[in-house]
Amino acid sequence: MSRTVYYTATTLDGFLADEHDSLDWLLSQDIDERGAMNYEDFYAGIGALAMGATTYEWVREHLASTGEQWAYDVPSWVFTHRDLPVVGERTRLTSAPVEQVHAAMLEAAGDRDLWIVGGGDLAGQFADRGLLDEVVVSIAPVTLGFGRLLLPRALDLRLVEHDRNRAFLCARYEVVGPR
Repeated sequence: MSRTVYYTATTLDGFLADEHDSLDWLLSQDIDERGAMNYEDFYAGIGALAMGATTYEWVREHLASTGEQWAYDVPSWVFTHRDLPVVGERTRLTSAPVEQVHAAMLEAAGDRDLWIVGGGDLAGQFADRGLLDEVVVSIAPVTLGFGRLLLPRALDLRLVEHDRNRAFLCARYEVVGPR
């Protein structure tokens, strides 16, 4: 059975991005690409993904500045009300309700999991509708003081796994429900 998972990284004080929506703080951290709760192993089980417009635009700008290619080969939904350029053959822009897109994602993913890439508010929208099963977070030894929150919702979570990946404390939580 497919799970809907918010897999992300955060600063110690609970921010995904700084006040300019930058993830530069994340790119300078020490991580073992094959270590605990790593991206490659996680992504191998993903059948579809969703991200918000701000995350999508950061990824697009990062790709443009590094010359890298779109890395997602699974059906991808970008939640936006803006007309954005589409990157990737399987990327769709949507302003549809989360529950409608979730149903389409489940169909596209088959028996694989769904990944809520970010941001925190989008993950919160899935949680608000009871559609978020897990939060997997890598916590970096950095504080920003302000920026985009990890998950701007009041939720009860249950810790099911934890480990260390070099500089990161990694944790997997089951979403119990709203607080």
